[in-house]
Amino acid sequence: MQLSKGQKIDITKGRSISRLTLSFGWEVRRADVSVDASVFLLSKDNRCVQDQDLIFYGNPHSADGTVIYSQDGTGKQGTLRVGLRDLPDRIDRLAVTVSIYDSAKRGHTMNDVSSLYVKLMDDVSGAVIASYECGADVAAETAIIVGELYRYQGEWKFSAVGSGFYGGLEALVTHYGLELEQEEGLSDIAAAVEEVKAAIAEQAPSLAVPDTTVHSTIDLRKKAVEFTLKKKQLTDVVARVGVVLDISGSMQYQYRSGIVQDVVERVLAIACKFDDNATLDVWIYDNEFSRMASVTESSLQQYVKKQILDNPFVHKFGRNNEPPVMEDVIRKYTIEENSDTPVYIIFINDGGVQKSIQKVITRSAVLPIFWQFVGIGDSSFEVLKRLDTMQGRIVDNANFIHWDKIEHVSDEELYDRLLDEFPQWIRAAKQKGILR
Repeated sequence: MQLSKGQKIDITKGRSISRLTLSFGWEVRRADVSVDASVFLLSKDNRCVQDQDLIFYGNPHSADGTVIYSQDGTGKQGTLRVGLRDLPDRIDRLAVTVSIYDSAKRGHTMNDVSSLYVKLMDDVSGAVIASYECGADVAAETAIIVGELYRYQGEWKFSAVGSGFYGGLEALVTHYGLELEQEEGLSDIAAAVEEVKAAIAEQAPSLAVPDTTVHSTIDLRKKAVEFTLKKKQLTDVVARVGVVLDISGSMQYQYRSGIVQDVVERVLAIACKFDDNATLDVWIYDNEFSRMASVTESSLQQYVKKQILDNPFVHKFGRNNEPPVMEDVIRKYTIEENSDTPVYIIFINDGGVQKSIQKVITRSAVLPIFWQFVGIGDSSFEVLKRLDTMQGRIVDNANFIHWDKIEHVSDEELYDRLLDEFPQWIRAAKQKGILR
């Protein structure tokens, strides 16, 4: 089976597979280009718990021997063997990556690599389950998240990700929660930062890159947003962007584990591309609501902890009551800051939505506001599932998508689905005179 980017397949369901082999291969266009594969052993928080959870040339096998990486003498092939049945329960996901060695110093990028592929095979029989040719959508990047092995309902699945990163292995190390070490193969992070700056300057030479620390993950996410906007023909759209965050009692884990902070960063990347001021408006709600300070790149670091969790004036971890916060969103954009600019609201909820939100959505259908509801967790979301079939609206001004664990969703998939119905609403709103 030949996988396409974004495709997911079952590995163990319907198969008696105890050990999986991932066989990598690539070609280099320059003799001095060195490519390595690596795997990050991740917890349910999508983070490495300890340094030993990075398996690469400097640490080729896990302490318990369930994951082993080797590379042949040609430097053009690598093999990763995973004992799926023996992996400890704390390992929920394996991020399989390929990176260019010492890319910042040597000036090498994925432009110097071709024919990159991975084959998934039964380690016992050698039978090929699937293959994935990746790398076609990356060029100036210096690392790729090839794919992810992950647990799902007691079985193992594989997702073909194919997302590029700037900063080589160093950027991946920090992305997955490990501290960067000053040693061969994990060189000075400043060099990786300069690489990101140079790439941005090359793509947009008219933009001045400030001499301040570049937040590598937000820069990468803005790039992913830009790619999605081009695909959906939204590059010329200017919009205000807001996020409404459920802070009811069932959301405590998502707040304290850093999942909500990551959501804020991912949504901010959208605001940076849509909003001239690169500003994300923020609300939180349980049975009360608070309109929070807007977030920008400069205020992003520890935003959730500083502005929400450590804020004694914010009501938190109560029960759900959506209509009051929705009314405040409408008040801000149609009374306090009345404008013809479209408003894109991402509404995060983990279940238990009040049915009365339907009245608010219906009434706001004549306003320049689009509601993108995102369900997380395993609730039924019956109210939100009926949004697309609600009657009595001049335009369909709301959409619902659901992920059980949003922290496990790739940026590419997240932005593709978040921005799926927004362009349709813009066209419909212009036809009805809601937008100009």
